[in-house]
Amino acid sequence: MKAKLTYEQLMDMDLPNIIGIAGPIMILLVYLEWYFNKKHNGDNYDTKDTIAATLVGLGNVILGVFLKVFTFGIAVWCYNVSPWTIKLPWYYSFPLALVGIDFMRYWAHRVGHESRIWWATHVTHHSSKKYNLSVSFRLGWTQYVKIIFFMPIMLMGFDPVIFFIAHQVEVLYQFWIHSAYIDKLPRIIEYIFTTPSHHRVHHSTNPQYMDKNYGSTFIIWDRMFGTFEPEVEQPVYGITKELKKPYDPVYLVFHEWADIVRDARNAPTFKEALRQIFANPSKL
Repeated sequence: MKAKLTYEQLMDMDLPNIIGIAGPIMILLVYLEWYFNKKHNGDNYDTKDTIAATLVGLGNVILGVFLKVFTFGIAVWCYNVSPWTIKLPWYYSFPLALVGIDFMRYWAHRVGHESRIWWATHVTHHSSKKYNLSVSFRLGWTQYVKIIFFMPIMLMGFDPVIFFIAHQVEVLYQFWIHSAYIDKLPRIIEYIFTTPSHHRVHHSTNPQYMDKNYGSTFIIWDRMFGTFEPEVEQPVYGITKELKKPYDPVYLVFHEWADIVRDARNAPTFKEALRQIFANPSKL
């Protein structure tokens, strides 16, 4: 029988904050991209838009600090109740955890586009009409409920620390793919990994690009499940709905939640109310 992790052990663990360490580097890279854009008279940045993205990201970081122990506690609980343990050296278990998490991130991301209540946790990320590195900061404050998608991976018996680090690496990977300046990469990379070209498609409102390229680190899931679309024509960024307050971070986080409540309350029948809450937002 495996030894269970206790609450005291949980409190004594010094969990590495990879994203926190990378934060200053990310901010520097945003500044360098902004400077390059300005120097070459580019149209990829808007000052108010970037400030809004930064404030949304700051709020998300603060919330993440408070939820860090709770999130890790769920991973520990899953580890303790799981009847099995992955007893492999970290250099084997870490890649396995990374692939497992990435697979679930694909489905969490896809559901986040195909069900309105989950779209409400994700729409903040798509709210900019620009595409640049600062867009990676636009993560909704209610996105943490998506932890339920990753519990199956936790229950596989991965060491909670391995899971925690792998998940941070997955999130960190998203930063660099939010660049309009990185062109298509060599074919083998484009075939396996999610690249800026793939993700530009995902952030676009062009009809053929809608609800495509959900992959987080690996684009192979999209190729497997029929949601892949290559970048051909120039993407048009944003969402299909015009935002009333595009530079208000609180509005950007909660406007879809408010709309769901309004539409559900105004629905003529209970069935229609449920449709307003759970249907694919593109079909409402």
